[in-house]
Amino acid sequence: MTLKATLKRHAPAPVLRAAAWRRDVWGDLRLRLLTSAGRIPSHRARKVIYRNCGMRLPTSSAIHWRAEFYAPERIVIGENVTIGDTCFLDGRSGLSIGDSVNLGSRVHIYTREHDVDSPTFAETGGPVAIGDHAWVASHAIVLPGVTIGQGAVVAAGAVVTKDVEPFTVVGGNPARPIRKRNEDLRYRLGYAKRFV
Repeated sequence: MTLKATLKRHAPAPVLRAAAWRRDVWGDLRLRLLTSAGRIPSHRARKVIYRNCGMRLPTSSAIHWRAEFYAPERIVIGENVTIGDTCFLDGRSGLSIGDSVNLGSRVHIYTREHDVDSPTFAETGGPVAIGDHAWVASHAIVLPGVTIGQGAVVAAGAVVTKDVEPFTVVGGNPARPIRKRNEDLRYRLGYAKRFV
């Protein structure tokens, strides 16, 4: 039996409530600190903070300012990735971003949501995976459990509720296929604007 299970079984209720309160306060404070760190005008400083919070973020990738996160320790970012300003990345159920991916400004990616039919408003969700060379344009929203295939493009403002096939351009709400994309993609991203 683990220590956590032993404490849960034998600890008095006030001790358990105090431990839960402390965990919840620290969780909220950590998110607040991460949000504040997103306003530091230095890619290098932000990367240090994000990595110390458990995010896997290589030196060749860049997250522009004002990004916000849930569960950064469950976010894995590939090589040469560029993430635009004011993005929201939810790692609670797992988020993996491949190599040379571009996320435009104000992209929101969610891995958890509430079940509208649940009598208790329970949470549901699933991991989100984004393949190499994918491009999720500005103001797009990606919902839980979605896989965006290699080389796929999500148009600006689209709401992605289902998987996107590789090298497919989708758009709209809900996002629907528009056309195929060229499959000969050799570019490398990872650029970072100064002070942003």
